[in-house]
Amino acid sequence: MDIVKDILTFLADNVFGQVPILIGLITLIGLLLQRKRFEDTLAGALRATIGVVILFIGIEVFTGGLTSFQTVLASAVGTTPPKADHTLADFLAGQGGTIALVITVAFLAHVLIVRIFPAARYLYLTGHLMFWISTVTVASLVTIVPDADQLTLVLCGAGFVAAYWTLQPLWMRPLMRRVVPDDRFGFAHTSSLACLVTGYVARPFGDRDKHDTERLKLPRQLSFFKDINVSTALVISVIVLVAVAFADDRVVAEQAAQMDAKLSPWVWGLLVGLRFAGGIAILLYGVRMFLAEIVPAFKGFGDKVIPGTRPALDAPAVFPVAPTAVMVGFVASMVVFLACLGVFAGAGWFTLVPPMIMLFFVGGAAGLFGNAVAGWRGAVIGGVLTGLMLAVGQAVTWSLFDRTAPELATLADPDWYAIAWLIKTLDPIINGAAIWAIPIAALVATVVTLLILGRRERSAAPEGTPETAAEQA
Repeated sequence: MDIVKDILTFLADNVFGQVPILIGLITLIGLLLQRKRFEDTLAGALRATIGVVILFIGIEVFTGGLTSFQTVLASAVGTTPPKADHTLADFLAGQGGTIALVITVAFLAHVLIVRIFPAARYLYLTGHLMFWISTVTVASLVTIVPDADQLTLVLCGAGFVAAYWTLQPLWMRPLMRRVVPDDRFGFAHTSSLACLVTGYVARPFGDRDKHDTERLKLPRQLSFFKDINVSTALVISVIVLVAVAFADDRVVAEQAAQMDAKLSPWVWGLLVGLRFAGGIAILLYGVRMFLAEIVPAFKGFGDKVIPGTRPALDAPAVFPVAPTAVMVGFVASMVVFLACLGVFAGAGWFTLVPPMIMLFFVGGAAGLFGNAVAGWRGAVIGGVLTGLMLAVGQAVTWSLFDRTAPELATLADPDWYAIAWLIKTLDPIINGAAIWAIPIAALVATVVTLLILGRRERSAAPEGTPETAAEQA
């Protein structure tokens, strides 16, 4: 038993938890299944791996600046994080092994579901979110059943997580078809709730053909804003410099010294904006590089291993489609969150922590999908909804994790909140073996959904079409 546990933990830590390795292996296997030449197979796998590495380098460049900006912004608005008796580090120290096992068992279950049910369609490949979804699920289970043993947590958590990984790209599919019409890959990100709500709410407020952020007509004097690198650098630099103006000088000096001890705070603020734009440019380049390899390589899985399957990928995979919409969503979400911060603090409700990284990825994704539905108006609506969801979610969820890891509430995406509260609603009826109702209900709902979708697709697809053949395989 220990050997099996060690193997599963190794896979979680060194394969599923390492996105470049996971994507590289998937690409390699996919090309081998297509019997590509050795040199093409090796080069394709390496290009996909390097593309993901470049993507993460870009993320590190601009998120490092966002983290420092978050500290300065908190000082500027005069907020301090709420106090907690438990920390995320403590929780991971105690339940890290359980989380690793949940990741591996859940992924194996997810692959099995996708293989059995053609309507499942997508294989979830966002490695770092595999970790966070498993962490949130385990923390939620521990909250309602503190004395549950490891085996119970692993099996119950894995069943629930496998259901989420299977269904989440499917409920995003209608919106994804507006962004990626050829359905080359799915959307696998925990911002999906914000994106989905945006898609419905924004629909009456605009038309993409008339209001698309990427085709906005600007006066000649402002035409430089059409360059996403230029507009990003300008907008973020101005925001950071405004925060520097109102923040405590000592706090700003400490953040600036981390870059260069001799650096002026004002120059530091400008450099943060420029590094943010540079990081986005690197990220988009890496996305294009790995997509060029993983999508065609995945055809090997779709043909030989899991018929009709497509990869479901991280949010940045769609950012190149409408980068201006991403920035509009991010800025709108940040403005709304800061407004909520002031309102909550003034009313004495809760001291919010500005989650700049979440505001970027969730707000950016919601802005992009909002633009796909209603143009720039939809992008703004997506950002506004994101700011509200993250502010309210953080305030009401902090206490939910007070016995496990309260920081999960401040690091969270909208789907994290949904999972935590969905499991929490079962608290009054959970006692002993009743915890097994959670994965059973999730998996039954998944199977029923896939059977219904499969029947609809078979009815809709004309006899003899590729879609029908894939479903019958």
